[in-house]
Amino acid sequence: MSSSVVVREAPSSAFYIALLAIGLGSFAIGVGEFIAMGLLPEISSSLSISIPQAGHAISAYALGVVIGAPLLAILSTGRSRTRMLVVLMGMYAVVNIASALAPGYWSFLVLRLLSGFPHGTFFGIASLVAASLAPAHMRTRAVAYVMLGLSVATLAGVPIATALGQWLGWRSAFVLVGLIALASALCIVKFVPKEPPQTGGRVSHELSMFTNRQVWITLGIGAIGFGGLFSIFSYVKPTLMSLAGLTEFGVPFVLALFGAGMVVGNIFGSRMADRDLLGTIKRCLIWSMIVCAFFALVAPYLWLACMAVFCVGTVVVIGPAVQIRLMDVAGKAQTMAAAMNHSAFNFANAAGAFLGGVAIDAGLGYASTGWVGVMLSAGGLAMFYWMVIDAKRASAATKNLD
Repeated sequence: MSSSVVVREAPSSAFYIALLAIGLGSFAIGVGEFIAMGLLPEISSSLSISIPQAGHAISAYALGVVIGAPLLAILSTGRSRTRMLVVLMGMYAVVNIASALAPGYWSFLVLRLLSGFPHGTFFGIASLVAASLAPAHMRTRAVAYVMLGLSVATLAGVPIATALGQWLGWRSAFVLVGLIALASALCIVKFVPKEPPQTGGRVSHELSMFTNRQVWITLGIGAIGFGGLFSIFSYVKPTLMSLAGLTEFGVPFVLALFGAGMVVGNIFGSRMADRDLLGTIKRCLIWSMIVCAFFALVAPYLWLACMAVFCVGTVVVIGPAVQIRLMDVAGKAQTMAAAMNHSAFNFANAAGAFLGGVAIDAGLGYASTGWVGVMLSAGGLAMFYWMVIDAKRASAATKNLD
């Protein structure tokens, strides 16, 4: 009687160092994306504008992500992916340092718009490079390790940069972001294996994404299903302060719990996705419905609400799982689809925050953001089943043609 043992290739230390170099870039972007939120009073005072006007910088950044992702994906066609990572990090460094030097409101707004440009394309190309470096059984984990930089930024980077901005002035925080991005560019040059220019790449190949129904449905899973997390997180501070008696002193603790949940979700959820990608996406959306409902029910009870915030953070695993699914269905439009994934998640951010705000303004109470999250997660689950049914129909049609 004999038994067969599947021997899986163990990644080298150089593999993890390369991911760390790329992950430093995602850390820089994570801090750069959220840093303005914690420094709005300082920015408004320095530039002699209102706090809502200062908040326009957050919207400008998100708009930059949406515009920049497809534009820079097209410009990346046929180029070395590792070289593009360096270029994109260099761009991110320059525009963030320039943001620190902005003399007034409009210049600052334009620079925040430009800061968002490299965001989606960097994460898209970084995901492709990470997956290409990984053994076949670790693709999702490799992407998740790169995305882990965002989680660590939420957990530690943003609070540290915010404290620095309050101590030395808000401009110093943007300089710090630029220096981290520059460090990542240098580390990528040194530690990430150099890829040659992509042969056979054409702009028409990347644009073919826009006629690929499976890509659009997959993007819809993230754009809708991920919105539940943002519906809750966008209002977590006023929710727990008004309903559960959370103090200002406890706010960083709650935000750290959310970041810790993101770290746990990235690490353990990505392992599940490597074993069963579609099953993990489905289970994650169901889990999102459960934890959003849990938050809505326990929001008035501080310790239970803190547990719920941690659990909501774990939903972040949808990101790398959807990213790998896009790689599988995008065909020759790999860079465009991967970059657009982050535009979809920025849409989820905006939609979740907007719909959560609508529910609160309608008099449903702060806890209603959890029920908004349930509905958005259910919408993402509906998109998932549509994706599966559409893929089966396409496969059956192909077999009939053969």
